[in-house]
Parts: sequence; structure tokens; C-alpha cells
Amino acid sequence: MAVQPLTGVLDAVVIGAGFGGLGAGVALRRAGIDDFVILEAADAVGGTWRDNTYPGCACDVPSHLYSFSFAQNPGWTRSYPAQPEIEAYLERTTDELGLRPWIRFGCEVAELRWSDDEALWQVALTGGEVLRARSVVSATGGLSRPSIPDIPELDTFAGTVFHSARWRHDHDLTGERVGVIGTGASAIQFVPEVAPIAARTTVFQRTPPWVLPRDDRPAPAWRRRLYARVPGLQRLHRWRVYARQELLALAFVGRGRARERVAARIAQAGREHIEAHIADPGLRDLLTPDYEPGCKRLLIANDWYPALARDDVEVVADRIAEVVPEGVVTADGTLHELDTIVLGTGFTATDFLAPMAVHGVDGVELRRHWHTGAATHLGIAVSGFPNLFLLVGPGTTLGHNSIVFMIESQLRWAIAALEESRRLGIPLELRPEVEQADYAEMQRRAATTVWATGCDSWYRSADGRLDTVWPGTSLEYWWRTRRFDPGVLRPVASRFGATPAAR
Repeated sequence: MAVQPLTGVLDAVVIGAGFGGLGAGVALRRAGIDDFVILEAADAVGGTWRDNTYPGCACDVPSHLYSFSFAQNPGWTRSYPAQPEIEAYLERTTDELGLRPWIRFGCEVAELRWSDDEALWQVALTGGEVLRARSVVSATGGLSRPSIPDIPELDTFAGTVFHSARWRHDHDLTGERVGVIGTGASAIQFVPEVAPIAARTTVFQRTPPWVLPRDDRPAPAWRRRLYARVPGLQRLHRWRVYARQELLALAFVGRGRARERVAARIAQAGREHIEAHIADPGLRDLLTPDYEPGCKRLLIANDWYPALARDDVEVVADRIAEVVPEGVVTADGTLHELDTIVLGTGFTATDFLAPMAVHGVDGVELRRHWHTGAATHLGIAVSGFPNLFLLVGPGTTLGHNSIVFMIESQLRWAIAALEESRRLGIPLELRPEVEQADYAEMQRRAATTVWATGCDSWYRSADGRLDTVWPGTSLEYWWRTRRFDPGVLRPVASRFGATPAAR
């Protein structure tokens, strides 16, 4: 079926062509909605798995769980998928599911504005074009905007500086003095790749992460052939892996002795992992966290500690005071001379929907609406923003399982809400009292999780709120999204003098 042009009124606009956007495209078509477009700022699908191409980039969720339930991949070559395989999976899935006719590449959204007169969303692109749509699905993801640290005089460095999410493949690190700022999920993957070729690698560590062994191994060819011929076996394996991952939630959202026991086992495994590879007692102390496992993102890697144990690698825990043309100066006054600085400082995960400007009913700006907290219903709907559906929105990030599972749960609810709006012929918005009650519940529950035990992490907003993580199991989230309750929404047509645009 031919896709509507980027003029007129569309049933839906989807923003982003990563896991969320592609999943939304499939869900819309399955609901019989073909009048939509997927807007992608880049020139290819893949989202974070297109953008992050640093050496060693891989996923920390097992392969058979990190895929759509409706598009299993029997060909995963390892227990944990590497970036090229995930990107290739998304490219292939886009073609197999016939989504390309609905995707418009090179289309960056600058602003979403709800038109009170038309009861439609106006979607303004950076090139000046404005689309009109009855509904918007935001699938921009939480790992799309690199976080650049606020380090004095960083721009004065005479060498090369780049973020891991914008890796400079044209810049050869061989024989260079490389400084790495950050010890998070990206750094533990690219440092072991950089250290063997660099003349010297200096890792600037603010807080050591908990790192566990990675049970990664090649997938036998016979198993891949078997899963291709008997998909049911792969699905059984997927659910087994899911159940194993779900048990980890006890360390994050459990209570009492159960959480204490799981946390103690994780901490013991982490300390044993350090002791197995780090002989120097001083370095061991430097790399051993002093906070509860899971408070900051729990990481898995086999080559992180061996890389730090190299003679040509130094771990510096002193605070960075400033950057000078020659390198980095730490608080103790030491100048660490460098040729290249790589920022492994993660993403602005709490800046939801940024950098888009989003204006809802009566012109209210979303950031203003959220000035006291990113309140939503299940991370999907926001009061005052009719027919706007968020994927991987506030309060839906996980610390233990697959975000793809969460995306599919969110899409089930969002499509049901969109269908209800179409059935009634009017836009629907979240009831404010539902939003307030849900946010109060989420904050109350978040206060009892591991993320509230005192460490500083990207899960927390600048003012200390926990607006990113789901304070429960993914199974509970699935249960709460499995059925759509139209009572949580209300029509907005009565607010306007004009009749909503005809369907």
C-alpha cells in the first residue's frame, strides 16, 4: 500500500527508527493503520546501535532476549550480541517486515506542538516542513544524546577529543597517549580494545563500577540451524533466559533478606572477579565499589580488569581539576600528558524527548509540565498532551532485563489507546488525577529500591529524583499494560470551539 505524502493529516507520526520506532511501525500496521510515517534524523535504522560503533561495543542482555518477540533471530553467533550483529538484525528485520516505505530518513524533528484549534499535532522538522498528525509516538530512546562532562577548559585541549558514541574511526590511536574519562558501560568495552594499541592509557575514574564475569561464548552452528528449523525451541530458550534475568530484580527492587542475599552474592562475585585479575592490593582497593550492587548500573565484562592490570594502563581516581592543552590536570596537581581524550561519560538519559520542544494543550511546554517530576501513566501517556505516546519514557528503564520486552508492552497499551481515540473520533488525554497518583506511587516505590541507597548515577535527575527506572519487575509492567483501561483517559474535544479534524 502506498504511504501518504508528508502533507495532509496523518493518523500517526513515529519519531525514531530504532527498536521503538520499528516496533511501533509493526504495531500500527497490525492494527490496520497504514497512514503513518516514521521520521528518522539519520540515514539508516538502528538508533543507538547505529550510532555507537566504538571498538568492543556489545549488548549486556543475552542475544535471544534482545530482539522482538515477533521477529526472532536464530542466527545470533554469540551468547551476547555485538553491535554489528544488532544493527544488522534491525536492518534485516526492517526489510523482512516491509517497513521501509513508511520510513523517511534525514528528517529531524525540531518541535511538537498541539493545535488547540485543529485538535492535531503539528510536527515541525528542522528543514522547515510541518506535518499534521492525529497521534505521535516518540521513540527517540534514552541513549541518543551523549553526555559531555562539564570539565573546565576542555575545549583548550590541543589534541583530539571525542565521545565514545561519536567514535572517530578516522583517528588512529596506535602509539598515542590516550586518556579515558569515565568507567561506565561503554568504557569497560572499548578500553580493553584501545589499551593494546596505545602507547599508554590513563583511565580517569570517579566511582568504580560493580563488574561481573560475562558468560559469553560462540553459538554452535548446529544450534543456529536447529532454532531456524524449530522456532519453538528458540522461544523456549528465550523464556528461560528471561526468567533467569528476571530473578536479578530481587537485587534492585526486592526487600528484606531476599534482596540482602542476592546483593551479597553479587558483591562477592564482583570482588572475586577483581581478585582473579588484579594482583596489586592498592589497585584492588581502588577498583572495589563501596556502594550496594545495582545502585549504579551493574556491568559485565571479562577483559576490563585484565586491561587495567596492564603495565601501560593507569587508573587515576583523583578528581579532574581542569584540562590544559597538554592534557588533564587532577586535583593533586599532577599533569597527565595526553594525545587524545575519549569521553566515556554516557548519555543524558533524564532529558526526556530532548532536544525537541514539545508543547501540549494551551501551549504548555513539556519541560515546564515536568518541572517537579516527569509524571506519566506507565511512562507512556502525559496529562495535557493528547494522543502523545512515549516509548522508553520516564520510569521504564530496567536494570536487569531487556528493554525490548518493555517496548512491546508499551506498544500494546499505546496502540489500544490510539484505537480508542479513532473509535470515538476525538483525541484523548491522560486524566491529571491518574498522572498524579501514578507518579506518587512510583516515587514512593523508588525510594525503597537499590537506586535510592545513596550513590550518584545516571538513573537520578540533577535534583535527585528517580524518574528513569521502573521500580518493579518487568513481569509486573507487562501485567499492568496487558489491558487498556479507557477510564484513565478523557476526551479533549470539549475544550475547543472547533471540531477535531475529520477522520
